[in-house]
Amino acid sequence: MSSSMDVITQFLFHLVVYSIPLLYGTCGEIVVERSGSLDLGVEGTMAIGAIFGYLAGCSANSLFVGVLVAYIAGTLVGEVFALFTVTFQANQNVTGLTITTFGVALYFFMGNAMGEKWPVLTKADRMVKALDTIDIPLLSDIPVVGKAFFSHNILVYIGVLMAILLWFYFEKTRAGMRVRAVGENPAAADSLGINVAAKKYQHIMLGSGIMGIGGLYMGLNLGGTFEGSNCWINGYGWIAIALVIFANWSTARAILGTFVFGFFRTLAVYYGTLAKTFPKVLGWLDNIPSQFFSALPFIVTLVILIMDSVRKNKHSNEPAAIGVNYYREDR
Repeated sequence: MSSSMDVITQFLFHLVVYSIPLLYGTCGEIVVERSGSLDLGVEGTMAIGAIFGYLAGCSANSLFVGVLVAYIAGTLVGEVFALFTVTFQANQNVTGLTITTFGVALYFFMGNAMGEKWPVLTKADRMVKALDTIDIPLLSDIPVVGKAFFSHNILVYIGVLMAILLWFYFEKTRAGMRVRAVGENPAAADSLGINVAAKKYQHIMLGSGIMGIGGLYMGLNLGGTFEGSNCWINGYGWIAIALVIFANWSTARAILGTFVFGFFRTLAVYYGTLAKTFPKVLGWLDNIPSQFFSALPFIVTLVILIMDSVRKNKHSNEPAAIGVNYYREDR
């Protein structure tokens, strides 16, 4: 019995582990979209944050340095996106796709250029030490769910706290509501004295920085091993964009949404173990091809996007002016 409980605990634990990078990416995109911009460059932004944050963190042997550099790298990508779409009024979809293409290409270029000099994560002992699990008193002692949800590294707790604080910022503060006004009706916000361009720049850069941290954490989850054929992000940036819709543009709901996708990702790893541990109930999982489980998160993403395109939700929090460039002279 204890063995089966251990399997459930490990499944739930890794569900959280696989969810948090998505939470960073999703929250980052929500911040960008709340200001009225649609950034399809999440994948590339996360890849750039991942590669530069990892190399800097290993070089300095410091998780703090790695996170800081990943954030700065992401904000710089966001600044480029803002420059083209806010200042130069370029097409947001094309600019975002270009950033994704460039970011992933830069990831592979940097990795291949390092060659045998690629830093091994285990040699950055202080960085690894900073990723040790932190048990939350009392809560981590709860059977089964305690170790699964309340015994994680610092980046997990920061990710959840960030999502809650961002929700409070957008829903309960005047500054956050000003940003939402820009996303809903930039002309009206402009007439009230809100600097539309400044708000867009600030939140595009902030959201992109958060995406960069998510990319770094994904790389750390994969042990920092560079493969010449697979990117650490591996499509998670696109899933994050779909999760924004699933979360209805709420960073608090994004926590639940990322856990749902984390479930499917964890299932791709643990389906065999679950089938053997619970043969009477879950034995049928062994009869399903492993490729299906690997594709499942992307299948769910596709279903969400299709459903969103055909439904009309009166309660949607989608910013009305999202993806539309604002021309002040047309006000």
